[in-house]
Amino acid sequence: MTETAGICLDYWKAGLSSVPGEVWRHEDDCTALILADNRLTALPAALGRLRALHTLDLGHNALTGIPEEIGELAAGLTRYLYLHDNRLTGLPDGLCALDRLGYLNVGENPLGRLPESVGDMTGLVELRAQHAALTVLPMSVGRLESLRELWLGGNTLTELPDTVAALRALRVLELRNNALSRVPEALRTLPLLRRIDLRGNRIGEVPSWITELPSLEKLDLRWNAVADSAEPVLELRDMGCVVLT
Repeated sequence: MTETAGICLDYWKAGLSSVPGEVWRHEDDCTALILADNRLTALPAALGRLRALHTLDLGHNALTGIPEEIGELAAGLTRYLYLHDNRLTGLPDGLCALDRLGYLNVGENPLGRLPESVGDMTGLVELRAQHAALTVLPMSVGRLESLRELWLGGNTLTELPDTVAALRALRVLELRNNALSRVPEALRTLPLLRRIDLRGNRIGEVPSWITELPSLEKLDLRWNAVADSAEPVLELRDMGCVVLT
């Protein structure tokens, strides 16, 4: 679907508890719909009729679910989808049909997990799932080959799946305030990785292979048990990498 000129309907902080009727009168030409910072608790299945949307902002509401029909927006929803700071305890499989979406934020929801089919969202360039009560990542995350930024801070992850090694476009990885006991081995094959944030984990040492990451510019290890004088730390600094311990 080729994006065409359309209208933006902006209802930011409008005190809404339901989607305004005006939205449905613009099914064919509404390209951006902003419903952030309202009191929405549910969305109608009619959401799937807004086929012209490239941007949808539903952040900072009280949503407890997302209708499966969101998958019907796959052809047009290519830019941004904000679902952060709601009350979502799960994500529908229909969401993962959005295979052209570039940016997804599902953080600050008590999700517990991401759907295994998240790997179908192959257009994602940035995925944010901070403070989402995640204990594991699905293996399919390795299929997100266009992903450049992955933000997972404030969860309880103890490891990353080996499939992360396939994220060869990844530039930024944020894992602060999790429960990692080591630097994930899967990162050693990522040639474009520039920034790794591992603050506030349970890491006791830095692996020697980390000095082989060709693009690494910053490694944040504060609030771990890593010695400032560890050989890989000193070597990275000699190479011009900023290392915080």
